[in-house]
Amino acid sequence: MLAIIGIVLVIGLVFGGYSLAGGKFGIIVKALPFEFMMIGGCAAGTFLVANGMGVAKGALGDLKRVFAGPHWKKDDYRDVLSLMYVIVKLLKTRGVLALEPHVDDPHESSLFAKYPRIQHDHFALDFITDTLRMMTMSMDDPYQVEDCMQRQLKKHHKELHGRAAALQNVADSLPAIGIVAAVLGIIKTMASIDQPVDVLGGMIGGALVGTFLGVYLAYGFVGPMTARLNQTYEQDGQFYAIIRDCLVAYLQGHSAPIAVELARGNVPTELQPSFQEIDEVLQALPADPLAS
Repeated sequence: MLAIIGIVLVIGLVFGGYSLAGGKFGIIVKALPFEFMMIGGCAAGTFLVANGMGVAKGALGDLKRVFAGPHWKKDDYRDVLSLMYVIVKLLKTRGVLALEPHVDDPHESSLFAKYPRIQHDHFALDFITDTLRMMTMSMDDPYQVEDCMQRQLKKHHKELHGRAAALQNVADSLPAIGIVAAVLGIIKTMASIDQPVDVLGGMIGGALVGTFLGVYLAYGFVGPMTARLNQTYEQDGQFYAIIRDCLVAYLQGHSAPIAVELARGNVPTELQPSFQEIDEVLQALPADPLAS
């Protein structure tokens, strides 16, 4: 919602101010399609040249985050805390081998099926099951496990921010691309130097639309969208930190309630459930979490 309000303000106040100051839209309307074709086309081309298919598809696909916000919502944080509570409790009471069938085939697991958003998230599911799989191979040193999990988080974090960096490169290049379009307009004007002054004025004004459009798109749209993407990536990173903290807390000898409470601190403040809320959720869990 805030993104939509922001876009309305960026468009409405800029062009509203121009209109109130006595500006005429005729030149802008006439030049805009051609300038946008040059600037937008060049920006799209450089974006494709500079990035691989995975980064390009990921960056474009993630633009919905500007409007929808982070992937993980408040209910998802309750779910992951509940899931980790169940996993740590099972590890404490039945041992890691009790989870082996769920680790080997998590997509058919009755345990993970209770939390479908987590089950269908590729990284979250692999992050949990890969760590549990290491535990079945007797890797139980909390420092080694934490280091391994942290390296996975760092890699995932870097890949996501690479998408935002690709869009930021476009934002950085747009003002210069706008100048290129403006220079072409000036070249066109100089080739018509024998025309009347009013004609030349219109041609120069059309050329300057290119400079305006490049700067306007860079600082009014693409740059702020990139900043918003980075914010959502940072917030979603806390979701995976909860998984790490719970499993490391188990290896350090903490009980399931303590592990969950330690991890709860990583929930973003505006989404963080209270101690009482989590306690009620955990009390409502079935006595046998592996029962169908």
